[in-house]
Amino acid sequence: MLDRSKAPEVKTRRSIRFPVVQQFVLDNGIPVYAVNLGTQDVVKLEVVYWAGRPFESQKVVARATASQVKEGSKRISGEAFSEKIDALGATLNIPFNLDTADFNLFSLGRYFDQILPVFAEVLIEPVFPEEELRAFIDRNSHKLKVELSKTDVLAYRQVTERIFGADHPYGYNSFPKDYEALERSYLVDHHRNFYHAGNMLIFISGRVNDSHLKLLNREFGQLSVSPKSSFPELIRGGSGGGAERLDVPGSVQSSIRIGRPLFGRKHPDYVGVYVLNTILGGYFGSRLMENIREDKGYTYNVYSLLDVMHGDGCLYIGADVAHPKVVPTIREIIFEMERLKQDLVDEEELGMVKNYLMGTFLSMLDGPFNVHDTLRTMIVEDLSVSFFENMVEQVAAISAEDIRELAQKYLNVESMWEVVAGVFP
Repeated sequence: MLDRSKAPEVKTRRSIRFPVVQQFVLDNGIPVYAVNLGTQDVVKLEVVYWAGRPFESQKVVARATASQVKEGSKRISGEAFSEKIDALGATLNIPFNLDTADFNLFSLGRYFDQILPVFAEVLIEPVFPEEELRAFIDRNSHKLKVELSKTDVLAYRQVTERIFGADHPYGYNSFPKDYEALERSYLVDHHRNFYHAGNMLIFISGRVNDSHLKLLNREFGQLSVSPKSSFPELIRGGSGGGAERLDVPGSVQSSIRIGRPLFGRKHPDYVGVYVLNTILGGYFGSRLMENIREDKGYTYNVYSLLDVMHGDGCLYIGADVAHPKVVPTIREIIFEMERLKQDLVDEEELGMVKNYLMGTFLSMLDGPFNVHDTLRTMIVEDLSVSFFENMVEQVAAISAEDIRELAQKYLNVESMWEVVAGVFP
């Protein structure tokens, strides 16, 4: 008989297998990664170009180009394209990524043959209408002016600029004048130089069949191929650490951001720091949460985050607090970092964090679109599928001693930038 008065034993998984991914090459060499796991007649198509910030010749031109592609081609207007998308029940998302330009199309499988040709056309032959570019500039200039009055935005911009440098693709900050300086020719040049078959990756997931792959080959596989753009060598302009205060008159709270440069997923310490960050402030039961929110009540939300890109990465801690709580909050953040450097994490806490992360890994493989997103991250960062499985095994095997050693290596206050935006006496 099952005894329902006793909770089932919790066991930590030590391995998770990544689903089978099909890889194809179109006639012209464009790689296609297919995740055929769908049960519903839905397909997600993602076209990725190496055309983000590291490839810019002008500030914000990468973002502007990606945004304006959908505004029409030589044969279909932006309005007609939008109506076609809506009529077929499809959705187009253009998320902002620092390294790449990404276009996500969600479509019913049975309409894929109707939507793909017009989608391919706007990607390949956009016209960048002048009036739409002017509207984009006006919207983003106005939006940015509003954002620059917010303490959290100002603190984040300043800490990333200090970590990477004011001229670094990951560190530079845009201003309204950067949008106002845009010209249509900049977008045309950026598209011509980087939106080509040699710079493309294609991911497709859901209920994928052979006809979808043949359609991809018809629309993209016949394009002429230029050499792939080499990813530029990125040199940090930031150095050391320090403290800065940004006065924001009239703000109702202060925003704290404490961060340092780190590395990408290829670094041998990445997985260990991923676990360390989770313990520090990477989930709701983290030490920062328990101390600063639950115990002290200084803030509604405090967190630490690993921000990883293709060419670099950083770690930063964030919290928004009432002005008088800035100093006590920073003191507690430093206290928690020092505690991780001095004391071993106990077995119960480490076990809980491992179980939490195993649940996170399982959710990353829950359904074709989550698998798609996980796969895309690995491929774009030049990682194999085995990286995921190895990461699971490393998390399961990490020890308290490993955590303390990594904390001593990377949680040093003297190497961090401390930025506070708010009102100061």
